[in-house]
Amino acid sequence: MGKQKYYVVWKGKNTGIFDSWDECKKQVQGFMGAEYKSFKSRKLAEEAYNGNYRDYSGKDFREITLTPEQLALIGKPKLDSMSVDAACSGAAGPMEYQGVDTKTKTVFFRQGPFPEGTNNIGEFLALVHGIALLKKWDKADWPIYSDSRTAMKWVRDKKCKTTMVENSRNTDLFVLIRRAEKWLRENEYSNPLLKWETKAWGEIPADFGRK
Repeated sequence: MGKQKYYVVWKGKNTGIFDSWDECKKQVQGFMGAEYKSFKSRKLAEEAYNGNYRDYSGKDFREITLTPEQLALIGKPKLDSMSVDAACSGAAGPMEYQGVDTKTKTVFFRQGPFPEGTNNIGEFLALVHGIALLKKWDKADWPIYSDSRTAMKWVRDKKCKTTMVENSRNTDLFVLIRRAEKWLRENEYSNPLLKWETKAWGEIPADFGRK
């Protein structure tokens, strides 16, 4: 029996993350312009689903075990920093996010749960919340760690590029998204946004511990 794969369907009869090729095939077979791809872990699939198909099409994404030499090259995280993370039940279920002191795990802020959201939206909002807080605290040299490359790109682009559609269940969340985008357009910051190297360092300190 092969290893478990997860199938992301961005465009199809139904979109989402499916646990088998048979279920995925039902969504894309006969659908003109279907967009889909398989991933080797649920975490990668969830991150991809909340991103764009063109960023993943034709590319190989996998979770890699690092060698001692690679670990040495990566080094250790900077402890004078903030770490952020989000937790979501399912692909678009209740979501919450937080930012903590990387060294002590002291919680700087925590928001939610929101009835409907995604991990990447939560990571995006957490990053902007963290940047604004560090700016207020005059800690322009503190990095902010996140384990979502997608959310970090959204922050750099100053736009939350989620595919989630606004509705009555997530209106409050979209208010926060628009506020965060406005803040990014109107403010400058110098805090480095850094990828938390989970394979080298373990779970990010802001992790909700629900894996």
